[in-house]
Amino acid sequence: MSAVQTGNGHAGKGETELAGSFERFYALVLRWPRASLALLALMLWLPTAATLPPMDRDESRFAQSSKQMLESRDFVDIRFGTEPRYNKPVGIYWVQAAATEIAGFGHRDRIWTYRIASLLGGIAAAWLTFWCMSAFAPDRTAFAGAALLASTLLLSAESSIATTDALNLACTLGMQGLLLRAYLARRQGDSRALPLWLCLAGWASLGASILVKGPVGIGVCAVTALALSLWDRDARWLSGTRPMFGILFAAAVVAPWAIAIALQSHGAFYQQSLGHDFAAKLARGQESHGALPGYYLALVTLTFWPATLFMIPALRSAVEARAEPAVRFLLAWATGSWLLFEAVPTKLPHYILPAYPALAMLCALFIGAKRIEIRTQSGWAIAGLVQHALGFLVLVAALVLLPSRYGQAPGMAVLVLGVLAAAATAFALARAWQGQRPRAAAGCIIASLALYAALAADVPSVSALWVSPRLAALVAEASRPGDPPVISAGFVEPSLVFLLGTGTRLADEGGKAAALVSLRGGLVLVEARDRTAFMAALRNARASIEEQGEVKGLNYSRGRAVDVVLYRVTPGPSSKTD
Repeated sequence: MSAVQTGNGHAGKGETELAGSFERFYALVLRWPRASLALLALMLWLPTAATLPPMDRDESRFAQSSKQMLESRDFVDIRFGTEPRYNKPVGIYWVQAAATEIAGFGHRDRIWTYRIASLLGGIAAAWLTFWCMSAFAPDRTAFAGAALLASTLLLSAESSIATTDALNLACTLGMQGLLLRAYLARRQGDSRALPLWLCLAGWASLGASILVKGPVGIGVCAVTALALSLWDRDARWLSGTRPMFGILFAAAVVAPWAIAIALQSHGAFYQQSLGHDFAAKLARGQESHGALPGYYLALVTLTFWPATLFMIPALRSAVEARAEPAVRFLLAWATGSWLLFEAVPTKLPHYILPAYPALAMLCALFIGAKRIEIRTQSGWAIAGLVQHALGFLVLVAALVLLPSRYGQAPGMAVLVLGVLAAAATAFALARAWQGQRPRAAAGCIIASLALYAALAADVPSVSALWVSPRLAALVAEASRPGDPPVISAGFVEPSLVFLLGTGTRLADEGGKAAALVSLRGGLVLVEARDRTAFMAALRNARASIEEQGEVKGLNYSRGRAVDVVLYRVTPGPSSKTD
């Protein structure tokens, strides 16, 4: 960007050799940029995706509903257990079901197969970020933007679990790339429409985004286009996307399923997803997830790490270079979508993800600018150093304190990876201080590789967090041939249904669970708070009971300790004769 200036510096022999090695490695990477990005993404995300147990609640709800599609062979309706799940469209379930059918080899209870959809979505998002930047920057800079996006904590998290956001980001980027090219062409004096294949691909991406996460992608693209049109006082550039044809094409992508679910659910899907779920998010903080504007700004130090090293000075430079069409587009994208999500009362950390590709691309433009000593800049660049170091310290504290909170010590592998991450972070900070931003970016990515691998080794080992997998192991040990599906009272997390099977019954009260199990017998899980009611109901039914084992831990979804006991119940005489 034009806002930076050239600085001076002298390198010694060792420094020159290191620089030469770095340049040779970067040249090798840029020979196959998309393959290199895919490899980087897998190194960042695969350890977590392969080792993390099923998460509550959204991930397990998505995975279980996708599993039931395969079991029922009904690919229109969406269900969790016996209840309809109509808060999101069908796209993510189709991709998760297809991935599990292909990669599961008949096994449908392995959570990693459902995470393949997010892994592929994240890789596609990195590729599309590279594609977007290649319209206005050299491959070297475009690769830096895509690699920084891939290394962010938020995209790494969303690409490692079976939810919608990574795949939706890729779909949204397809349309944003079309808008970007139309805007650049117009600003360069070309008023012709873009090639038909490009318009078809962009509008199809928007249609796919609707199928994956409803109107979120539309909102991001709309605020970007609106912000640019108001800023320039000119909306004629939108004609380059063939909008009339494109809207019809996007509608054609969505229409077959949209009509089918309307008929099959008798309109209940739209009443639930738009009238209840989406409208509630806009009207108030849904499910205790409300927060004031500024929520995402408060979290960005962690969620955008390690690219935070460049974010503040990059934004400063972008504001100064706002007359450049590409920079203006990225600023409109980042600020427009950021303000949109801050304005919505319901807030969760991952909602802001569609703004991050624009931020990553602005950071890459800053990295690709001429060498500059930080001492010649204002305090903006120093603020980036402080923000980056603070984010690293918080993540390392979580790495160390999480296991110790539950009486465990971090393993040797975790400690070694933590030290490597600290060394890479120190290298990145030092290089950024010297104005050597490409090498600082490389240090950031190495730090994220080490730190995320440490988290992948650390978090699954904290057994207190993973109540459902331990209960599933207990049930497997106590099961007998012919047992009916398990009933769980009090502990009613979706991960338990995913691990134990679709027939698992969740009962909010111990008395309700006792009424069910006293008639048929079998295994029942009872949380401590429901034990008194459960025992009293069984005594009244004259059923016999035998304790099979106990699991204690933390229900992190509710933020409270749990104590769950597994019982085998034999119906009483009156039940057997009924």
